[in-house]
Amino acid sequence: MKVLVVDDEQDIRLLFLQKFRRELRAGQLELEFALSGEAALEYLDRQGAAGRELILSDINMPGMSGIELLKIVKHRYPMLRVFMITAYGDEAYFTSAMENGADDYLTKPIEFERLKVKMSSMQA
Repeated sequence: MKVLVVDDEQDIRLLFLQKFRRELRAGQLELEFALSGEAALEYLDRQGAAGRELILSDINMPGMSGIELLKIVKHRYPMLRVFMITAYGDEAYFTSAMENGADDYLTKPIEFERLKVKMSSMQA
């Protein structure tokens, strides 16, 4: 599974690499990272969505928000699944994410075992 993680916090990269180390070593997962919504769109425009199955995007980022990114991704690449991630379990964020096509909604701190289950159910 190929996953693009979009978050302005650079520490997220190390956390994801650590939490998914087994899956990465086994070749079951490929992770790419973007530090902004704009960088994520540049990546997708350059690489295309072919083979990419999931975007995990933070909602609160400087510049383009995760919700704005979600809207554009769902318009340009409707087959891509997008899970929104936020540190705020706010009902308005949840509603906005779901109304704009989010496939799931997670709160930080991320429960990685739960995320792994959700990701594996996508492949079933």
